[in-house]
Amino acid sequence: MRQKTVSLFHEFFRMEASSGIVLLVCAVFAMAVANSPLASAYDDVLHQYITVGSGRASLSMSLLHWVNDGLMAVFFFTVGMEIKREFRFGELRSLSATILPAAAAFGGMVVPAGIYAAINHGLSSISGWGTPMATDIAFALGILALAGRGAPRAIAVFLTALAIVDDLGGIIVIAIFYTSGVKALSLAIGALSLLIVGVCFTRRDTRSFWPYLIGGLIAWLAFYKAGIHPTIAGVLLGLLIPSGRSERTREEHLLYHLEHRLEPWSAYAVMPIFALANAGIVIDTGSLPGLMSPIGIGIFCGLFIGKPLGIVGSVFLLVKTGLVRLPEGTRWIHFIGAGVLGGIGFTMSIFIASLAFVSQDELMTAKLAIVCTSVVSGLFGMMIFRVAGRNDG
Repeated sequence: MRQKTVSLFHEFFRMEASSGIVLLVCAVFAMAVANSPLASAYDDVLHQYITVGSGRASLSMSLLHWVNDGLMAVFFFTVGMEIKREFRFGELRSLSATILPAAAAFGGMVVPAGIYAAINHGLSSISGWGTPMATDIAFALGILALAGRGAPRAIAVFLTALAIVDDLGGIIVIAIFYTSGVKALSLAIGALSLLIVGVCFTRRDTRSFWPYLIGGLIAWLAFYKAGIHPTIAGVLLGLLIPSGRSERTREEHLLYHLEHRLEPWSAYAVMPIFALANAGIVIDTGSLPGLMSPIGIGIFCGLFIGKPLGIVGSVFLLVKTGLVRLPEGTRWIHFIGAGVLGGIGFTMSIFIASLAFVSQDELMTAKLAIVCTSVVSGLFGMMIFRVAGRNDG
């Protein structure tokens, strides 16, 4: 059983690490196009409206919104399944194993948000406080795989578990703070559809995906109409997929099969498309001063300083109070490196920024700051793990 768990972790780690490289290529390509003669065509394509259905039963959104509201629901659905799997069978299945990464993730969300809020206090840009809270698991594990090959397995497990709890925290923040004008009837319809799925199908361990797909689509549309970001329906549906209660029989249940089928699509299609649609940042002499604005400084300080401070500080407090011990084979430099890699926000940070900022100028400033800070955090994290590797050798 232990060997199977380790094998599953390595499989997940390899997928997330390699998908980070694909994500990086797509982000660089999007920025290159946005700063080329093709920029206007790129913008026109993203803002081309696509209508699904007809008449009153139709839904019309720009391609960018279909990606962010529709396609990303698939990503959040897989995140929901990952969270359930980790708490049921993975590294978060016991309280003792959960305390360290959960506390680190909490510190790594609260401290960056506090730093950003302090810098933007009294300004309209205070709405972006949730932007520096997120960690991009694909990029972080990708750099760890490249630079930390000699790092103990425990630090990779810690960073993975931290990022998953971090995702859960980000989802809660989106659901509570980045919704507006909630319509009670639509919300009730969405909640009812998920309740029916949970009672009628999850409890019976239904193996067919069709009931979940139908219930999920109803919930997605209802949440959209209610004013709640529809990707939340994807997360909740992921948490409802039957997983079984025994690791010995987990492969017989729907969650195992769906996760293995959808994770490659999420990692190598959904996230790269999101990067292509959202990383097209125009970099010129007019946009660079924005990095020195309260938004730019708040995001940089939140991610690059706040993330490692919150993560390492939380671990330090737990260890010094005797509540936990450092995992075997790890040293403080490993946790400092993991904390710095936690400052790679990208996917979730850009996603939250798109909800937080109404002004396109503010959003572009936020995106540029996220990309620049993620690059700096990645380079510094790589250097720290290189140094740690030489010392270990």
